[in-house]
Amino acid sequence: MITNMKTIINKIGLLILGSAIMFIASGCSDDNKSDLRLDGDTWITSFTLDNNYPGVIDRTTKTITVGVPEVYDTDAMTVTAIGFSGGAMASVKVGDVLNFSFPQVIKITNGDVYMDYTVNIKHDEAKILSFKLNDTYAGVIDHTKRSITVRVPSTVDVTNLVPSITTSEGAAVTPASGVAADFTNPVDYTVTYNTATAVYTVTVIPTDAPSAVYVGLAASMDLLNAEEKEAATWMLNNIANSQYISFEDVQAGRVDLSECKIMWWHLHIDGGIDAMNKFDAAAPSAVNALVKIKELYNNGMNLLLTRYATYYAAKLGATLDGNNPNNCWGQSEETGEITGGPWSFFMNGNEDHPLYQNLVMVNGEASNVYTCDAGYRITNSTAQWHIGADWGGYDNYDVWRDRTGGVDLGYGGDGAIVAWEYLPEGTKGGILCIGSGCYDWYAFGVDISSDRYHGNVARMTENAINYLTSK
Repeated sequence: MITNMKTIINKIGLLILGSAIMFIASGCSDDNKSDLRLDGDTWITSFTLDNNYPGVIDRTTKTITVGVPEVYDTDAMTVTAIGFSGGAMASVKVGDVLNFSFPQVIKITNGDVYMDYTVNIKHDEAKILSFKLNDTYAGVIDHTKRSITVRVPSTVDVTNLVPSITTSEGAAVTPASGVAADFTNPVDYTVTYNTATAVYTVTVIPTDAPSAVYVGLAASMDLLNAEEKEAATWMLNNIANSQYISFEDVQAGRVDLSECKIMWWHLHIDGGIDAMNKFDAAAPSAVNALVKIKELYNNGMNLLLTRYATYYAAKLGATLDGNNPNNCWGQSEETGEITGGPWSFFMNGNEDHPLYQNLVMVNGEASNVYTCDAGYRITNSTAQWHIGADWGGYDNYDVWRDRTGGVDLGYGGDGAIVAWEYLPEGTKGGILCIGSGCYDWYAFGVDISSDRYHGNVARMTENAINYLTSK
């Protein structure tokens, strides 16, 4: 009887518990439903500027690309049509006039859901993007001067060379790729696409021992990432008897470096690197070529090391304590930030150093080194030395100088050292390092032709090369 009574009591308890759960569940139903509206679409379905230029919408990348003639003023373009999902709102409307000389962002909002679209302008282009002779000798292209320079060994017969040419999308080139030509004298190549036409003059130069080299991880300059390729292209177009070589070329002894006075390495890694083990993983061919390059450095060759290549100074034994920059980061090219104003770093007492001569300055700001204007897309890739007792091992500048053997030349806003050098000693060459996030060659998707300050990047680089080779 006691057992049966316990069973009845247990059943009554379960019944009460079940009723309570049902009551709680019913009490939490409609009255506590979220007020957020998350079911609306946020698509842009159509977009046109200045009546005649519709945008190509990519839903995957959330971008809109608007094609315009080769020469077209994009500083004040009018939104003449925009379509988007029903019930949604857009941050721009028909009739708005915007400056599309740099990317603009349109926000589509539907309830509590939103989507950002980036609008990019694409001018008609007629460009030669790569030029190689006999699938071996890569040309250095200067789009401003419409010139291509190809250096070949003096033993190569220049009267019968076959070009391999790639052009901007949709463009045609004459003479055509694959047609052999005599390059004893310069040869003109005409490229056309819609409203755009360009004539490139190709000059072949027989040469053997370069006096200046840009060294990289890629087997050829065409395979460099956009940031490094921009820098290398500038060097080969502006520094006499310069040449691109790979670290594998150095290690294998493929290039005669007996006359080489300056080696420049500009290393970009999307997302940055912040430790020597990451540098080793990112640049194994540079590590493998270390013995050969250290031999050249010990025998007087100078080095310009920029961005994450500044780690290489420690590998070469130039730093007394063997350390690499202790405060490093970076973004990726396609998602880099758009600057809201000019970017700069500071000379602070080094205004007379050869690195900073003949720069474009701002009146009243004698110590500021400006490198880009507002609207520049920058990765802010930084390899600097944090100075301070809080962390990093260098309490002040004197401690840093004593421990590293370096000479500080440039500073960030927080006092970090962003440009420095290791002076020649004995038979060793000199090393100059620039690790400022302001030092940037390539702006993804941005027309920088009217940037007031970006030319300072090239001027500083030329100053650095001239300074090092004059030692």
